[in-house]
Amino acid sequence: MGVVEEAHNVKVVGSGTRFIVLAHGFGTDQSVWKHLIPHLLDEFRVVLYDNMGAGTTNPDYFDFERYSTLQGYAYDLLAILEDLHVSSCIFVGHSVSAMIGTVASISRPDLFAKIIMISASPSHCCSFVHSHYRAIIVGRECSPLLLDRATTIRVALCSVIYGYLNEADYFGGFEQEDLDQLFDAMGANYKAWCSGFAPMAVGGDMESVAVQEFSRTLFNMRPDIAFSVLQTIFQSDMRQILSLVTVPCHIIQSKKDLAVPVVVAEYLHQHLGSKSIVEVMSTEGHLPQLSSPDVVIPVLLKHIHHDIAA
Repeated sequence: MGVVEEAHNVKVVGSGTRFIVLAHGFGTDQSVWKHLIPHLLDEFRVVLYDNMGAGTTNPDYFDFERYSTLQGYAYDLLAILEDLHVSSCIFVGHSVSAMIGTVASISRPDLFAKIIMISASPSHCCSFVHSHYRAIIVGRECSPLLLDRATTIRVALCSVIYGYLNEADYFGGFEQEDLDQLFDAMGANYKAWCSGFAPMAVGGDMESVAVQEFSRTLFNMRPDIAFSVLQTIFQSDMRQILSLVTVPCHIIQSKKDLAVPVVVAEYLHQHLGSKSIVEVMSTEGHLPQLSSPDVVIPVLLKHIHHDIAA
């Protein structure tokens, strides 16, 4: 095994002839695909890997400068494909990895037969917190709208993204000052932030198996690395490169996702330079492949096996 493969815990399983690559999002690792993998083994060679910074990777390998943009992760992906001699693959990317795959495909479209995006967003942003969401503050629940502005911003980070600042045809955009305050909250108490973040991201309570699984992988991240990764995600804006994409894209979205609302999936569909299709599932939460596998797996298999009609 080469250095790149070892650093990213690369595994190739399955007996098929075609390659399919499964890439996880923030706070998880390759184990997030455990429900999907058994359905692919007979037909594909399944490539699994961990993004640098995941709790399963060696933190000494994390280069804060390299991974201050998504391009660093895209270079890693291309290096993995090169090391494995992959000439073409179906790429399934969850959350930020959907954008990582998109960036990589612009450089090497020949390596990607199609990209399947789950809970993807080209730009994360927030300006207000909806009144019907609640957050745990100093051990008790309270309405975010009753909080002062600075505290409300901290609640917003705990609950990821609840609202948007309109910019022409896209909801988005944080002022840097607001982002700095958000990251202060995460840096102040990572464990407490994780405890609030996990159930809200997954869409369940702490008794949920999926929430517990996400909490485990989130806690496994070194706090300063988690901070850096999330900062990169929030500050990345991929909207300007969408028109450069030539690989067909299948956009799969939960009907309710606090991090990525359905309008973002439609934005991707309208602005990607390639053929694309959107399917909104009946699921809730940002990690539906973990929380609702019975719904998600048939949808994924359909998009894996069928191309977009001409």
